[in-house]
Amino acid sequence: MKRERDEHFRIHWLRDLLCGILIGAGAILPGVSGGVLAVVFDIYRPFMELLTHPRQAIPKYWRWFLPIGLGCVIGFLGFAKGIAAAIDVSSTVTTWLFVGLIVGTVPALFREAGREGRGTGAWVSLAVCALAIFASLFYVGRVIHVTVEPSFLWYNFCGVLFGMSLVIPGLTSSSVMMALGLYGPMMAGLARLDVPVLASVVPGLVLSVLLLARLVTWFFREHYAIASHGIFGIVLASTLVIIPTEYAGMWEILLSAVCCVGGFLLAFFMDRLDRRIQDSGAQ
Repeated sequence: MKRERDEHFRIHWLRDLLCGILIGAGAILPGVSGGVLAVVFDIYRPFMELLTHPRQAIPKYWRWFLPIGLGCVIGFLGFAKGIAAAIDVSSTVTTWLFVGLIVGTVPALFREAGREGRGTGAWVSLAVCALAIFASLFYVGRVIHVTVEPSFLWYNFCGVLFGMSLVIPGLTSSSVMMALGLYGPMMAGLARLDVPVLASVVPGLVLSVLLLARLVTWFFREHYAIASHGIFGIVLASTLVIIPTEYAGMWEILLSAVCCVGGFLLAFFMDRLDRRIQDSGAQ
């Protein structure tokens, strides 16, 4: 019996650490939302409870804090370094890896969105959010090609977007930063652990998380189907916008396909691991 409990604890710890890594990475990966991954891995509600009612949440979820918190730090800073290097080699191949990861989470996200039904309002929310996000990101990134000069205030803005992507599932902050030309310089700064960049990003991140937590919690509690289907539409639209259309050659096309499949399999593995945890907990 003790051996089974120890094995169950190790599985839980590994699962929470991997989820934390992906959630932390999801805040900075183009087209990926840390909040969406938190929803998919059933961590979002405890996270929001911790932000809105810490006294009640800490006794309930304290066992999660170490693996998930450690994973978030590893994912955020570790992936920043890896992403900066990968983008230097091929931004196209790197983007396809992210696309595969997103596509792999779509089935689980759709199941989660329909957990409380799919009324007319839910489908309208999905369509409106998808069209609005696709049109705005496509216009900014592919039509007018807006770019800004990196600065302290703009890095604060990036921090706000990071925080929003953690609290608002489906918000793909990195896609917005890519459209504005801020993503590459900021990833390079985070990869170097550049103190000015970190000091600019962190305040905006913390502030947006604290200010939005209660509002988002209320909206999901009162209008879950509408909110969750709107998020699903945002995920689909933001993924379509970042799909690369130009390639350096056949090698880049083949490598992009391999990385896309790899991202999909990673997301599939995480979904299977999550189901295993839920099944073992129900028994």
